[in-house]
Amino acid sequence: MTKGKVKGNRNLDEVKKITCDLIDENQILKEQVKSLQNMIFGRKSEKTPKDDGQMSLFDMPEPELPILEKEEEDVTIGEHTRKKRGRKPLPADLPRIDVIHELSEDERQCNCGCLKERIGQEESEQLDYIPAKVRVLRNIRYKYACKNCEGVEDDGPTVSIARMPEQIIPKSIATPGLLAHILTAKFADALPFYRQEKQFTRIGIELGRSTMCTWAMKVADACDILIDMMQKDILASPMIGADETPLLVLKGPRKSKSYMWIFRGGPPDMPIIQFQYHPTRSGDVAASFLNGYKGIVQTDGYKGYDFLDKITDIIHVACWTHARRGFKNVTKAAGNKKSSSGNAGTALKYISLLYKIEKEARVQELTPDQLYARRQKEAVPILEEFKKWLDARVEKVPPKSLLGKAIHYTLNQWHRLIQYTTDGIIRPDNNLVENAIRPFVVGRKNWLFSDTVKGARASALIYSLIETAKSNGLEPYWYLKYLFEHLPEAMTEDDFKALLPYNVDKKQLA
Repeated sequence: MTKGKVKGNRNLDEVKKITCDLIDENQILKEQVKSLQNMIFGRKSEKTPKDDGQMSLFDMPEPELPILEKEEEDVTIGEHTRKKRGRKPLPADLPRIDVIHELSEDERQCNCGCLKERIGQEESEQLDYIPAKVRVLRNIRYKYACKNCEGVEDDGPTVSIARMPEQIIPKSIATPGLLAHILTAKFADALPFYRQEKQFTRIGIELGRSTMCTWAMKVADACDILIDMMQKDILASPMIGADETPLLVLKGPRKSKSYMWIFRGGPPDMPIIQFQYHPTRSGDVAASFLNGYKGIVQTDGYKGYDFLDKITDIIHVACWTHARRGFKNVTKAAGNKKSSSGNAGTALKYISLLYKIEKEARVQELTPDQLYARRQKEAVPILEEFKKWLDARVEKVPPKSLLGKAIHYTLNQWHRLIQYTTDGIIRPDNNLVENAIRPFVVGRKNWLFSDTVKGARASALIYSLIETAKSNGLEPYWYLKYLFEHLPEAMTEDDFKALLPYNVDKKQLA
């Protein structure tokens, strides 16, 4: 009887365990379905929506913690100035053309029989657009010869002719202005060459996409020396951010997708951004780029960057945006617009407290040393409590659930996530790198792929120049035009350095 009773209890325990496992699995599957639906149909923004009072379905609410309750009590609304509503004035530097609207003599006739006299005027402005015009530059070089010399020939030794300026693409019909327009349209405005071909056709110009592609690769070859200099300057900076994104190359060395890597460095006021094409996502790419580097490297949680933890001269920093994204996905998958409730909402509150410190520091324009002191005083205690909160829940949450994945990711990256508090020059996230790579991702949606490896490498170089120029406040078209005009004449290392995007002053551009 005893054995049978024990066996029956054991079977009952097994049934209960199986039931619990099935319930957990069902909840995880529901989360996955909701997450996929949200990815396809939901909001892409990670901003927290306003509270509508809706409770969470999958993430049970929990009591507030002391540090969070204290934060909610201390609410201060600062002063602000209300912006005047209405249409913004048109730029003052645009040319103005006066269009006079005058009354006829009959319309100026008063009922009393006299002519009305002008007493003032009313002005209003409209924005006009003149379609782009294409023109041909005729290079005329006069020849000179000495009439007193015998045997004067058209191309003889006594004939002199003005030197033709060096061109970035020798013997090409493309001027620096045309090249700058074509490359800016594709790499800054995401307009593929085949669409530009149609635009040129509409204005009567036959300019094939293959020609534009060839020009892009020749320009990249001419600018290659600048990229080498940019890489050296990145490696000389105290902090580097890294990221990568997939790229399809039809005639690449591998049938699977390739990758476009990005590295960002330089001083805060002179950022440098470099794209690199590689057929693989292997960590060897980052290891090769960072070979011999000493400083701070910030990345996401991809395992290819794990080697950085083993290098004593490198401080490996993780990204809080990626950690936050995991908890945000929980609230999205639950269909919960009230992200302040439940475990995921509590985690988001902790992270928002960390970012509140950063926002206040930016408003107050704190120096790196002041920011370091502020983080040690305010951020570190929040991180310590957040870590205890995570440790208390890691064993209670199914690891395959969205919440379980978010907690495990944050804890696995914890030793890297807290590194930003050790130096005031470190940002809590890698958003600047992700923002720099976004134009490439947008362009990829339009042109879809690169045909050859050479084309992919040319794209990487041109993206590097354009994104670095944009980050330094330069308009891409005018920078590229300036570069293409002066690069052929550059001879010394100083000449080339002066053409780097972060060394060009806005006043130098037309």
